[in-house]
Amino acid sequence: MIQADKLSRLYGDKYAVRDLSFHVRRGEVMGLLGPNGAGKSTTMKMLTCFLPPSSGSVVLAGLPLHDDLEVRRRVGYLPEHAPSYIDLNVEAHLSFVGRMHGIPTATLSDRIREMSTLCGLEGRLHQRIDELSKGYRQRVGLASSMLHDPECLILDEPTTGLDPNQMVEIRQLIRRLGEKKTVLLSSHVLSEVDAVCDRMMIIDDGVLGAMGTRDELIGLTSAGLVLHVCMRGNATAVVARIREQYKDCTVDMSDSTDNGLSELVFRHADMNIPLAESVFSAVVAEAGVILDMHMQETSLEDVFHHLTGRPL
Repeated sequence: MIQADKLSRLYGDKYAVRDLSFHVRRGEVMGLLGPNGAGKSTTMKMLTCFLPPSSGSVVLAGLPLHDDLEVRRRVGYLPEHAPSYIDLNVEAHLSFVGRMHGIPTATLSDRIREMSTLCGLEGRLHQRIDELSKGYRQRVGLASSMLHDPECLILDEPTTGLDPNQMVEIRQLIRRLGEKKTVLLSSHVLSEVDAVCDRMMIIDDGVLGAMGTRDELIGLTSAGLVLHVCMRGNATAVVARIREQYKDCTVDMSDSTDNGLSELVFRHADMNIPLAESVFSAVVAEAGVILDMHMQETSLEDVFHHLTGRPL
């Protein structure tokens, strides 16, 4: 549905986006992640024909990007700060947007009601937009982007300004839309991307760092198997048993505390070895007691920091 090949955008002599290649399939929700200034908004503006690329190509819904009028008909775009005519009420604003998209008058009212129900605007249709909260203005923007039933939705921070309950509702809506449409969304909320997206890509300084499913991205940056153990007993003997069994296993061991507890961290590159079972057996063999044992999991935050060198 979206195929970008070596997409680049220059501002003067500085690249905002450089040689960006990716594809998004029909019926897929793709997350676009990156720190501030990474090129996310510039990428979205190029895909929606607001900015021409300096070089590279994009095919969207089978159409080249230079066929901008037809591409705009196939795309729904929600900018981070959704523009609206604040002196109009919600229904009048949606009606204007619908007429600009060429929606027939005979079906426009039904379409407005359908989108207001989807976005939770039923009781706000006759309220002026300048009287709405930021969250409801965001809902108006989302309804506007979907009014003409586009094949592809490009959403820049779609849950900005929403309360936690509204965020859940919009996430569920995006998931339903993603079953039939192509959705590309940008967000600073990693939990949102994790909950909504089938795949995600991370860009930094306008360059693609990685792209894949959550598990694939974590696999790129995982440090292997990391097991944390808190035990009482002969920790030195336990460590000796594990090192004998797994030659490549490294262990960090804190000094025993006053209450006789030891903190151990076992690391091994092979994610598939039964390290937890082996440690448990070693502690039992040394007549020790385990008070806590847990695997350290790599999070999306870890992946992001690894690929960009800074937190989100």
